[in-house]
Amino acid sequence: MIRVLLAAIVVFLVTTFPATWLLMLFLGNVGLGLSYWGTLPLGILVSTLLGGVSAPTFVVR
Repeated sequence: MIRVLLAAIVVFLVTTFPATWLLMLFLGNVGLGLSYWGTLPLGILVSTLLGGVSAPTFVVR
């Protein structure tokens, strides 16, 4: 159980890393000096939004 939980946390951090890192770069250029942990909540939202928008849609009739 603990191994699965740790693996899920690692997978979660790896999958949200690209969006969080790009947000850190953008917010750093704007003048906000946020760390990875400060940007992570917004990175989670952006990753979820991108995943939902890019998912295929199925119409069931």
